[in-house]
Amino acid sequence: MSIELLGRKVGMTRVFDSDGLSVPVTVVEAGPCWVIQRKTVENDGYEAVQLGFDEKKKRVNKPQAGHFKKHGVSPARFVREIRVEPDAEMKPGDLLTVSLFEEGEKVDVTGVSKGKGFQGVVKRYGYRGGRSSHGSMFHRAPGSIGASADPARVWKNTGMPGRMGGERVTRRNLLVVKVDAERNLLLVRGDVPGPRSGNVIVRKSAGSGK
Repeated sequence: MSIELLGRKVGMTRVFDSDGLSVPVTVVEAGPCWVIQRKTVENDGYEAVQLGFDEKKKRVNKPQAGHFKKHGVSPARFVREIRVEPDAEMKPGDLLTVSLFEEGEKVDVTGVSKGKGFQGVVKRYGYRGGRSSHGSMFHRAPGSIGASADPARVWKNTGMPGRMGGERVTRRNLLVVKVDAERNLLLVRGDVPGPRSGNVIVRKSAGSGK
């Protein structure tokens, strides 16, 4: 099965390696996740497990409460499905912890990037903009966006002002620097998408290994 855990971005810090070099890391609270439901080809048309993270003690509506009660598990704030192999022996109530990962392997982390609202081309795409002085009257505008008679239209994928951020982003092949099983923490080298306390999904990278 693909090894995946639901979690929460705690923040960024740094650690020092054996050579005394500073390594920037993101701290992720990965799990514990409990199996809510096991889906099979016979019943659902595909093989998967539904995982839950972060127990929800209040504001559980009746459909959600009935779903969790049916499978005999606690309500969860963050619920996602992961595909598994048909022979995966997982049942409702099973716990998955951060000990599934090892130091030195690579992981992919998926989250929702920070929303930045409606932005211009300078912030959104890094356009240089115009001169700031001498009466240029052209500072942060996008400039010309197309020709006149030919092709008489704006080229597809032309950088334009618009909504920025708030999208699903995956950072791939991040090195696991440390696994803290006691506190359910995973330290990965580099940054991961989203704000502090944002939900993330951590999975072992394809072909990952020490």
